[in-house]
Amino acid sequence: MELHQFLFRLKLQIKPSFAVKLAAGAVAFAVLACLASCTSGEEPAPPAPQSGSSIVLSPDGRMLYIANGDTNTVSVVDAKDRKLVKEIAVGKEPRGIAVSPDGETLYVTCRYAGSVEWIDIDSEKVLAAVKTGIEPYGIVISPDGGRLYVSNYRSGTIAVVDVKDRTVVKRVPAGENPRAVALSADGGTLYVSNYLSGNTVVLDTGAWTKRATIGLAPSPDVKNRKTSQGIPNTVEQLRLTPDGGQLWEAHLLTNTDTPIQFEEVIFPALSVLDLQTGQEIAKARKELFAEIDVKDKFGKTSIVSNPMDVLFSPDGSKAYALMGGSEDLVVFDLERGGRASGMIRHLPGDFPIGMTLARDGSMLYIHNSNSHDMTFVSLPQGESGGGARVDGEPLRLIEQDRLTPEQRLGKTLFYSANSDEYPMTGTMWMSCASCHSDGQVDALTLATAKGPRNVPSNVLAFETGLFMWDGSRDDFGDYIHTIQGEMGGMMDADPAKPLPEETVKQFAALEAYLRMPDQFPVPRSPYRTEDGGLTAEAELGKALFEGKAGCIACHAADAFTDSGKAVNREGSLTTDNTDYLHDVGTVHAADTPYEGDERGEFKNKRARGLYDTPTLRGIYATAPYLHDGSAATLEDVIARAADNDKHGQVSGLSETEIGQLVAYLKQIE
Repeated sequence: MELHQFLFRLKLQIKPSFAVKLAAGAVAFAVLACLASCTSGEEPAPPAPQSGSSIVLSPDGRMLYIANGDTNTVSVVDAKDRKLVKEIAVGKEPRGIAVSPDGETLYVTCRYAGSVEWIDIDSEKVLAAVKTGIEPYGIVISPDGGRLYVSNYRSGTIAVVDVKDRTVVKRVPAGENPRAVALSADGGTLYVSNYLSGNTVVLDTGAWTKRATIGLAPSPDVKNRKTSQGIPNTVEQLRLTPDGGQLWEAHLLTNTDTPIQFEEVIFPALSVLDLQTGQEIAKARKELFAEIDVKDKFGKTSIVSNPMDVLFSPDGSKAYALMGGSEDLVVFDLERGGRASGMIRHLPGDFPIGMTLARDGSMLYIHNSNSHDMTFVSLPQGESGGGARVDGEPLRLIEQDRLTPEQRLGKTLFYSANSDEYPMTGTMWMSCASCHSDGQVDALTLATAKGPRNVPSNVLAFETGLFMWDGSRDDFGDYIHTIQGEMGGMMDADPAKPLPEETVKQFAALEAYLRMPDQFPVPRSPYRTEDGGLTAEAELGKALFEGKAGCIACHAADAFTDSGKAVNREGSLTTDNTDYLHDVGTVHAADTPYEGDERGEFKNKRARGLYDTPTLRGIYATAPYLHDGSAATLEDVIARAADNDKHGQVSGLSETEIGQLVAYLKQIE
């Protein structure tokens, strides 16, 4: 507010008494003094909408702070000089970052430490760590700096944290898997994405009541399967427009009724909510081949994938969308119809996940999470989109990588859809992470040649025996069939022959990454007691699991599966051993027999209706259930099993016992 406007409004509000006039004069003098002192440096920005992110700008616009995920550090960068000032050690898997209004303290969500840490920037010390819930992720700070709002991904809550007292003062239910968060400029409304479902929960930060839950609509089916987009899922980011009137969501669309093929199943999207009506603006959604339609030199649509973030120019005339899979930046001109008006094809750096904008709108700072560096993109003012340019070389954000070179390559391969650099996918469409979100599940069931298949988690992938729902693979290299048939990559390899040396190297790198226990830890259960133990009800359920219900017959040992017993005489895992495939009465009408494949020399045939035993560790987090995703809840699984007692001896269980058994299942870690 201009000083003369402030004084004019103050004059209208005061009564003509000497004391009040004196107080008003003192206030005016204080304001003048404040304004005078601020002119010596760059003034802090006025309150604006904010979103949780892995990269944020200091209040004075001079410094950048970046959460370095798998290295467990935070980087401090001088924005003007493009210099790494310091790297500060923090807790396990830092994901979100916020900064105090005075610019002196950082607040970092450490996902696998379960806490938010207070970091004194000058001393580089961790001042405090507060447990907020299971897997804290997104974080924003109230305009006055007094409260932190933290999304707890596994707990299903928003933690409200008092900054001064360093305590959690409230935990607010926020859906099943809250992740991305956005806060209105006045701090009165918090928007929270439910990552897998695409629902957005709207919370009043005064009364802490839920105002609404806004869902995203599926894109209508069309005859052309290559343009029929599908069901919204995996919302990576929420961003408010500068005027606060709209909320944009960066997410995927997945076709679940089309057989998996890279050009027909996974699509990028940006959806727009009107915050006045509380509804999605269907015609404003940005989809591939429609609003996302930048042509290449051959006149074809440039395929982009896995949207991770979106930002707006200060005047709201342009939107910049970060495509993490294909590693592109797409520019939309919102004053000229809202279509993509330009793009930077392949930003330098691996898997960009977040970005922030210089206060004058002249520069984008992009955080590349797998190469641990920052890309600078200059944004000439007045351009329609073609003026955006990579400015200089990326800045290295860490001194030493915690991952080995092989593990780092594996992680890059897992998340990258950049076909020009890596062979995992065809023409930029999708990565492993497009279905295995965050290395785990997307809560969807996809159509395959074998029938409908529920997307499984990669947690404990190498400790649970055979691969695939039908146990038709016993070697990780067998996934060449998935990469070629579903993702369109590695097409030069002949599956019937020994894989090329370079392909073997890439599979070894993927395996090295997937075997890292701290990259895909078993999800901690929010249903356990506060100290992490089983509840009394779950203890009774455990007795049923191991006794009367007979679940332990197949869901055995530490991995809670018998699939690891499918070995040959030498003790090696083999698809030839079918003794541990089971008919549990869950065959789907669309299921078909499997005639085997080249890698298995067509000896790995599978009869219709026989399935490998999945692990139960962290099962509460992997709904829907069964090979075809036909059971929405664990109660549904037991109800199905009670029909024939093929899936445990559960037909004789009482409702109380079923509740006890489910309580135990939800608490298995």
